Amino acid sequence: MRHSVQHIYKSSQQGDSLLYAWFTAMHTRVDIVIHDWGDEKELMDVIYRIEEALRQLEGAANFYDPESELAKINRIGALHPVKISSDLYKMIESCLAYNTRTFGCFDVTIHSEQYNRDSIHSVCLSADDQTVFFKKQGTVINLSGFLKGYALEKIRSILQAHTIENALVNMGNSSVLALGSAPDGNGWKIGFGNQAESTDNPAEVCLYNECLTTSGNDSNTRKHIISPHTNRLVEGKRQLAVVTEDGITGEVLSTSLFVADSTLREAMIRAFAIKTIIEL
Repeated sequence: MRHSVQHIYKSSQQGDSLLYAWFTAMHTRVDIVIHDWGDEKELMDVIYRIEEALRQLEGAANFYDPESELAKINRIGALHPVKISSDLYKMIESCLAYNTRTFGCFDVTIHSEQYNRDSIHSVCLSADDQTVFFKKQGTVINLSGFLKGYALEKIRSILQAHTIENALVNMGNSSVLALGSAPDGNGWKIGFGNQAESTDNPAEVCLYNECLTTSGNDSNTRKHIISPHTNRLVEGKRQLAVVTEDGITGEVLSTSLFVADSTLREAMIRAFAIKTIIEL
């Protein structure tokens, strides 16, 4: 849907160029800034490739779309093994591994019927035939808290394939990928506005080949993250942002740290060697 992409392009007398493009995908706005030496057509071809990749991921892993590949798995995955696409297999495989690494704080089966901490062990993958099977009826997988992080890494691979070294990708102000630097300095400065509530928190961070991921409740009424430990929505206006080297780890950790108690949080900080956490 190329007509849905809008953009602004400028080139300088020195030969470099700046492209700003934006479109909607995965139920959120996607903003992309590229600082490169390519012409307008070359850079827009990259943007179109990114947009198409996001459409494909959405078609595979959208929990709320009854026509998605994931929805099919959730309907019949307990009846027999279901062959799935490579991307979906990789996502589910990663999520199972991260459940263990986060001490159960990250759980994509949280919306299963009669959920408990063992629900995720109902998910069985077969690498031989690339299938998934649910051992327990009522098991479902929801990748909503993982998909944007996976998408950022897909975008990174497209940019790198086109030898683009300087770019900023912002998905809904909650998942950000920064490659290289902005035209006016080292790295990309990302501001938090009035969100930082104490002087201990920075007003901005500078990202260089890093990701910034935010999870939580942006108001007292918006509650959407369920804690696997209590099986209840996390209450209160509170957000948490984390800086990581890749978007997948960032997506997992921002959610996991948000739902974790102080003991589990400290354990994850040590296990993942997290250097930057911002409370908002």
